[in-house]
Amino acid sequence: MSEACAAIVERADPERFAATMAAAPEDRAALFTLYAFNIEIARAPWASKEPMIAEMRLQWWRDAVEAEASSPGPQHEVMSPMGRLIRTKALPLAALDAMIAARRWDIYSDAHADAAALTSYLEDTGGTLMWLSCKALGATDETEKYAKSVGYAASLANYLRAVPQLEDLGRVPLVDGRPAEVAALARDGLVRLDMARKARLPRSALMAAHLTRPLLRLAASEPNRVAQGALVVPEFTRRRRLLVQAVTGRF
Repeated sequence: MSEACAAIVERADPERFAATMAAAPEDRAALFTLYAFNIEIARAPWASKEPMIAEMRLQWWRDAVEAEASSPGPQHEVMSPMGRLIRTKALPLAALDAMIAARRWDIYSDAHADAAALTSYLEDTGGTLMWLSCKALGATDETEKYAKSVGYAASLANYLRAVPQLEDLGRVPLVDGRPAEVAALARDGLVRLDMARKARLPRSALMAAHLTRPLLRLAASEPNRVAQGALVVPEFTRRRRLLVQAVTGRF
């Protein structure tokens, strides 16, 4: 089943696939499972233009998580390995449910209610994914806030890259898209990233954040790039960041 999850990640999220292949081999199965799960719940809101159908798809994942927590259900290429991970690593169901529920925002065209709502969305999606990845690899509960800080920063960097695409799809991704506010968002992400450096987090899980710092630095110094769809890290920098982080663990 992990091969199917790896294939899903390779097709849908090549950056995270490369990061996982740079992780310790013994950690890859858990990470591929979590990342494939994340891809599937992120896809669900976009699978239909009919909100009710999209809501039903998300609800299926919420129900499947709850069912798999107690006993294996019908074979499924993502949910079956995810269920094993939930049971063997005691992944918190409340966190998984919040992660899925946050994706309801993607169904509708309403803007985030305010800056706090955007923060919650990023924390519940990317922040929770990083925390679950760390927990699956043995992190203690005391490190949760640090793992979520890294995940929030990584999610913010990816979200800023996706702003033009989200706007093309009829969404209102930023509460305030003025350059000064975008730069402030990016700086907040960098602060959270720095704060998390004091914690001992699994190196393999952190590999997924290897581009976070250069992307947020670019957004902080040149915020106009976000609206232009030009928040791009050069290929040489991408490869160097992946290699350096794999060797040193610094993110």
